[in-house]
Amino acid sequence: MAGEAQRRSQWPLGLTLLVALVGLVVLWFYNWRNGVFVFAGAVGLAGLLRATLSDPAAGLLHVRNRMFDTTFLFLTAAAIAVLAIIVPN
Repeated sequence: MAGEAQRRSQWPLGLTLLVALVGLVVLWFYNWRNGVFVFAGAVGLAGLLRATLSDPAAGLLHVRNRMFDTTFLFLTAAAIAVLAIIVPN
């Protein structure tokens, strides 16, 4: 029973990794800039999920306290998006 509950609590991380994987596929096979934006969106999604979910429900997205995790993930997503904008083709 505890293993099942633990698996269910990892859906935020799984969803985030799935979106990040889609971003990497777009980056590799189509347009690198759009793929980087999708990847930045995955990091932003992780920040949004960490901000809205409780500590047990966040699963492995819960590393430190909620404010630190959320701020770090949103700033990382913003930095990745800014780099995608300013890096020339």
